[in-house]
Amino acid sequence: MKIRSRFLSVMTAAALTLCSMGCISAGASDSIAHDPSRDVQTEGVGNPFGYGERNTPADASTAEIRAINHKMTVQEVKYAIYKEIDEHWDLISVRLGQTEREKVYALFLGLGTRESTLGGNGDGADLETAFSDGFGKNSAHAYGTFQTAVTAFADCDPLFMKEDNVPEMFQYSFTESNFYDAIISNHMGIRKILHFVELAINQYGLKGYQVPRAALKGFNTGWADYTNEEDGYYKNYPDEIISMARWYYEKGHLYDNVFTWTQAEDVAPYREGNPWDWWGDGEPSMAEVSENTAPPTTPDVKDDVEGDVNIDGELSIADAVLLSSFLLNSDKLTAAQGAKADLNGDKIINAGDLILLRQLITK
Repeated sequence: MKIRSRFLSVMTAAALTLCSMGCISAGASDSIAHDPSRDVQTEGVGNPFGYGERNTPADASTAEIRAINHKMTVQEVKYAIYKEIDEHWDLISVRLGQTEREKVYALFLGLGTRESTLGGNGDGADLETAFSDGFGKNSAHAYGTFQTAVTAFADCDPLFMKEDNVPEMFQYSFTESNFYDAIISNHMGIRKILHFVELAINQYGLKGYQVPRAALKGFNTGWADYTNEEDGYYKNYPDEIISMARWYYEKGHLYDNVFTWTQAEDVAPYREGNPWDWWGDGEPSMAEVSENTAPPTTPDVKDDVEGDVNIDGELSIADAVLLSSFLLNSDKLTAAQGAKADLNGDKIINAGDLILLRQLITK
């Protein structure tokens, strides 16, 4: 595996760093996390942080689940989104009419920014709104990077409008364990967008970029119909999202800890004219796409991989990222992770172990 040396340097802790007038770098690493020799267009990024089908143990308490999500960096939040996009790439690509994977990555970064600033507010993926009435009582009650509402889940209040028109993607039941898990929240947020894509195409007869535009409008308002360019429906939500998406895409901030925010000055050039022009002219489609709709399961993980610090069954750059973060006091290691990190067997985890881990990765 070829990995450029700059991606293996020890990441230095960084305070929030202002980028011109419209972006902030947050967290310990602005280096790409996945193997840069990968062909992202055909392979995706490869899940370098080893995310499973859940981000948290199913039997953990809500407080424990939220604490795990809270610790996520902006970069980790980004890759958690990409993990779900890559798993459902064929379906998402056909439904959005977009064949360029990184443009789809960018679109969902724009959505995550509009709803949560991708965790750049210091909350990671742990952000909740409209919960004052109690758990699941308000249809706007939402959680996670995309602020996925309770209506996305199966078995929520039967008075809420059903979102059962995406049979290609598994629909999780509405439980606290599912609702508050960052990966499941992403899965259901993407599924929710595709719910509104189906309505935009089949119920409202929309074409081209108006389909994802309407789906984003639906995500925000509950309605994917066309409403004659009203600013409140388009300019401030779907058009702002696609403008920020273009910023991430063209400024090269898909894979680092850098984020922008709604109405940031640096995004201004991308709001001019029709902000969707860069998206391309592919046609969204409801053509049949085969997907696995069974409940996702986490595969068995090999426990004998030397240097597998994150215990995901394989040796990768993600292990170096985690160990570096631990050495910078940004992350803690479990006992099992610590045993994997102590590569020289001296019962002390330090830079010497990181050097040995780098050597293993670059063999």
